[in-house]
Amino acid sequence: MKSHYQVLIIGGGTAGIMTAAQLLKKDAKTSIGIIEPSDTHYYQPAWTLVGAGTYDFKKTAKPMAEVMPSGVDWIKDKATGFDPENNAVTTEANGIVNYDFLVVAPGLVMEPSMIKGLPEAMEKGIACSNYTDPEHTWQTIKNFKGGNALFTQPTTPIKCGGAPQKIAYLAADYFRKNGLAAKTNVIFATPGTVIFGVKEIRDTLMKVIDRYGIHFKPFYAPKWIDVENKIVHFNHTAPEENQCVINEDNPLGEKMYGDADIEVPFDMLHLAPPQAAPKFIRDSVLSNDAGWLNVDHFSMQHNQYPNIFGLGDVAALPTAKTGAAIRKQVPIVVDNISMLIAHKAATNKSYNGYSSCPLVTGYGKMTLAEFDYKNNFIPDPKLKRMLVFDSSKEHWRLWMLKKYGLPYLYWNKMLKGENV
Repeated sequence: MKSHYQVLIIGGGTAGIMTAAQLLKKDAKTSIGIIEPSDTHYYQPAWTLVGAGTYDFKKTAKPMAEVMPSGVDWIKDKATGFDPENNAVTTEANGIVNYDFLVVAPGLVMEPSMIKGLPEAMEKGIACSNYTDPEHTWQTIKNFKGGNALFTQPTTPIKCGGAPQKIAYLAADYFRKNGLAAKTNVIFATPGTVIFGVKEIRDTLMKVIDRYGIHFKPFYAPKWIDVENKIVHFNHTAPEENQCVINEDNPLGEKMYGDADIEVPFDMLHLAPPQAAPKFIRDSVLSNDAGWLNVDHFSMQHNQYPNIFGLGDVAALPTAKTGAAIRKQVPIVVDNISMLIAHKAATNKSYNGYSSCPLVTGYGKMTLAEFDYKNNFIPDPKLKRMLVFDSSKEHWRLWMLKKYGLPYLYWNKMLKGENV
């Protein structure tokens, strides 16, 4: 391993691999090191489908060595800290690595301990999560016999904000197809105010919720889990918004105490764990007050250190944390670094917050939410080539795109540095 690189990248996930591949496409002589401790690279967007029993988990994984672009030095180690004044990163095993330009893209980490009782619930298999073990989710759905199937998410930012509701729709569809609908309450409880921020998509999803008879509970923030009694305690974040009287006669068995404390019993629980930037980011001078990487929203350049860029899930960008967002962020970061290498100013500030949530609404059905910082619905014109003329509506062709098209593009185009 060298002790100095022209471009040092932290993270061998989607953002790190794509950035390295695109930089090398521009100039094969660029000296690049990627700090990444993991042996395996996962295509996580397919984990929703794994959790619904319609995708093979093994197909979501490849050895990290296979996706590392040739010409890159893979530093199989953990980054532990930064010294931006001296252009240095400290690592666990290899000491200090210096750089001319740094790309910070380690993703985020699961922090289940932020909800009391959640670590135990996950350990004992009482709670399942597509974020950590989608195969366990599928076993849980298959073994469910009826009662309250509760799906929820935390108040922290999470990767793929739509994932907690996608599995609720797929589970509701599965229960319906398997004769369990009559003895099941599917509940989707979210701290959010609406089911989705983009109006065109929201209108479709409210119809989906109605079709399955899902109990939709906005303003519900999970606070702690009573593992023994299988009850989730929620804070109701806006008591004045509470339209329904919740009492002991409620068929869900909900109980409300005062204005804000709600108990919901469950027979099945799926949730997204609370999530945060990795600790070495949170504890560093590179993070903002909320602990995310402090970068410009339009250029991904660090707000304090101009030779540092951050992108992907770790970045403090007010948009959904998805692979689709990374797909649009990478070319801008690569362009800016190329300008800096050529001793020019990094002037590309063209990232508009684009992100995309492929919202699976049942087996064989999907709607595709593509949007910007302002929650404008901005569908890709290329969808018309697939004969999808309104991607805010459910379509089987979008399901085919999710299940077959996007994984192919990911492994064969995106990670190889091609703009798609």
